[in-house]
Amino acid sequence: MRFSDIHERAIARKGGVDALNALLPKLPPVAELEARTDDRYLSEITRCVFKAGFVWRVIDNKWAGFEAAFHGFVPAYWQQVPPDVLEALASDERIVRNMQKIRTVPENARMIVDAAREHGSFGAFLRHWPSEDEAGLLLWLKRNGSRLGGNSAQYFLRLVGWDGFILSHDVVTGLRHAGLLDASPTSKSGLQQAQAAFNGWHQETGLPYCQLSRILSCSVES
Repeated sequence: MRFSDIHERAIARKGGVDALNALLPKLPPVAELEARTDDRYLSEITRCVFKAGFVWRVIDNKWAGFEAAFHGFVPAYWQQVPPDVLEALASDERIVRNMQKIRTVPENARMIVDAAREHGSFGAFLRHWPSEDEAGLLLWLKRNGSRLGGNSAQYFLRLVGWDGFILSHDVVTGLRHAGLLDASPTSKSGLQQAQAAFNGWHQETGLPYCQLSRILSCSVES
C-alpha cells in the first residue's frame, strides 16, 4: 500500500492538512541526542518503566520526587548501588514504591555505562544507530536493559528525540489493515515486518519515521 493513500485518509479523518500537521511530532536536531547527558537518559528510561501499566500523569506529577530520591540518576553510582539503598527506596513516599521497577534502575544504569564506555556516551550510541534498524535497537534494549520490552523502549526513544515508530494499538491496526503485519508486534518477526513497512514508506515520502507513525495512527478509525 502506498503511503499517500494512508496520508489522504488521515487528512480526511482529522479535518484537513493543517489539523493533521498540528498533531505530528517535531523531530529535534540529531545533535541533541549527543548533547543529552547519560543521567538524563537513565531518568527518561526509568520514567517510561514506571509509566508502563500505570497512570502516566501520576508518575509525571511525582517526577521531582523521583529525581530527588534517585539523586539525579547518575549511572556510575546506580550501576553498583548497595542493596540497602534499593530497599530504602521501597518505602520512600516520594516515588511509586514498586520494588520490581526500582530494581530496574541499576540494571539500566549498567546498560548505559557499558554503551558509553564503548561509544563515548549513551547519546552517541543512539545517534549512530540508524532509524532504518529500529527493530534491531529495540531488541538490543530488551536484551541489555530491564523491562524495556513492549512499548516502553519505543516511548523512551520518542521522548529523547530518536526518530522511530511506536507500535501503538492504532499503528498495529493500520499495519494489519495494510497487510504488512501478521506476527505479534512484540516478536522479532513482528518488529522486522513493521520495520520493513516504515522503511518503504520513508523511502517513498522522505518523512521522519516518527511522523509516518503518527500519520498511520491518525488514519485508523478508533
